[in-house]
Amino acid sequence: MKINKINAAFIVILAALLTPLSCKKNFLNHTDTFQSTIGATFNTSADVVKIVNGIYDAYQSSDLLKKSIWYYANFQTHDWFNYGADIVWNYYAIPADFYALPTFWNDSYIGIARANAALEVIASAKARGIVTAALADRLTGEAYFMRGMTYYYLAGAFGGVPLELKAETNGLTPRSSQDDVFKQVVADMQKAESLLLSKTTLAPADLGRATKGAAYGYEGAAQMWLKNYTAALAAFNNPELTNNYHLLPNFVDVHEFDHQNNDESLFEIQFDVNGSQSWDGGWQNGGEIAWIDDFSWPEEVDNFGYDYGNPGLWYSYQAGDLRRGATIIGPGDPIVSPGIIAKWGGIKGYPQVQAGFAGGDSRYIGDDGNIINTCGTLTHPWFGKSDQKRSGYYCAKKWRDPTLTGNSGSQVIFGSQNQILLRYAEILLDKAECEVRTGDIPGAMADLKTVRDRAWGGTAPAVMQDGLTWDGKPTTPITDPLQMVLSEYRHELTGEYSLFYDLRRAGSDVAAAFIQAAYGTDATTTPQPYPYGPTADGQLHGVWRTALPPGRDLLPIPQIARGLNPNLTQNPAYGN
Repeated sequence: MKINKINAAFIVILAALLTPLSCKKNFLNHTDTFQSTIGATFNTSADVVKIVNGIYDAYQSSDLLKKSIWYYANFQTHDWFNYGADIVWNYYAIPADFYALPTFWNDSYIGIARANAALEVIASAKARGIVTAALADRLTGEAYFMRGMTYYYLAGAFGGVPLELKAETNGLTPRSSQDDVFKQVVADMQKAESLLLSKTTLAPADLGRATKGAAYGYEGAAQMWLKNYTAALAAFNNPELTNNYHLLPNFVDVHEFDHQNNDESLFEIQFDVNGSQSWDGGWQNGGEIAWIDDFSWPEEVDNFGYDYGNPGLWYSYQAGDLRRGATIIGPGDPIVSPGIIAKWGGIKGYPQVQAGFAGGDSRYIGDDGNIINTCGTLTHPWFGKSDQKRSGYYCAKKWRDPTLTGNSGSQVIFGSQNQILLRYAEILLDKAECEVRTGDIPGAMADLKTVRDRAWGGTAPAVMQDGLTWDGKPTTPITDPLQMVLSEYRHELTGEYSLFYDLRRAGSDVAAAFIQAAYGTDATTTPQPYPYGPTADGQLHGVWRTALPPGRDLLPIPQIARGLNPNLTQNPAYGN
């Protein structure tokens, strides 16, 4: 049955306002309302702001950010693996009825529905004089930006998806093509560019809202999916980006807790710890925090680590690349985070490490007999407390929040680390790819050099090559310009929210070949052990080596979504 337009909008508005929502910045705080009409509910400027705040709040979800966007961006690359119920990620065997898929799909469309409803509310409020023209423009730009960004991640992971552009819907919209979805992303971002404020004019109280620069960044990325590389370069070279954003001098600072919303960050999801969150998801005191970073820690520190690294990634960093220690940490490695060192003195300061050392647990005793201050050792790698199903390597980018004690018992620990979705280093690498595609090799090499020089803290080697291959053998220099860009995507962005999106955007066959070259994967989908290991027993634990099957670069359309909408077709690699 077709839902009445006003009723549909009102249902979405109520869903946005009645869901307990909160956020790091004051602009996302709001109160509930039970008014029964749009005119009665949104009768002040603050009311209209609140519905836009609800769009942002859709992303303050660990399930959407971590188990959806982050999992896809990282597990698909084989740089990182999953431990536990989601182990199917490790060998590209996600079924259409996998329980986590509806989270990605539903949470995304909740955000889209809120954006569509907000666009109508803002227009009505502007016409009635409830909001000024300037505020209406900014809020409208934010709604377009958030809708476009959400479609960006949906299309990047699922391919073509239904385009819902109105608050009115009958729920039976078929899938649009992937290109049509990215064309809509471009259109939304271009509207946002004309309406949003510049980073330089955004009020301090609005820190974290979408800006013109962020819109240009996502527009350029979407143009690349459409292979409109000249248009992408025009977006990336806009002064809103080139004048207002720059690389931080030190790579380690990019993800540091005390560098949130820094000058390199184009857009990040805001979190806060002004309150607490119980295990059952209840909210108190308006604080919103998340278990996103906790999932990447060693179980020896927080009892709950859930994802872990591929040693092949650790070995692949070229000698002298400072990004390695700030990205992946393994046996014998100290943590390099200035915030963690200042708060805890390094790994040795965590309560669970101290308790283990006091109890004589060998895993917490360094080779010198003192309390361990590294992520395990070669003689006692941190494979996990319960069994040996992990590699002993972990994501250092997600080990930066010094407020987390790392002693959670049987529960997850929650923290307030913001999550960066897009930063200027990725813009420079995107530019480099576009320049390669359009024949400007000198321009591409210049942009690559900018990123690489920062990675070496000065001047990067003129010759680009991996440190060692996946099986510990010497590598040869990388000379193909596109492969240079792909290598830099990997070493700059792995462990964040974009790597596999960027690889698939370069081409499904390109992504599969890149992973095969990085990890020696073969044609079988059967998990295989590595023949080489860095640990004392000569074995790697919890490591998979599986080829990316054709078509499995896309996720399957969730079976439950197809049950509700029979017009949704399945991606071919997953049957009918």
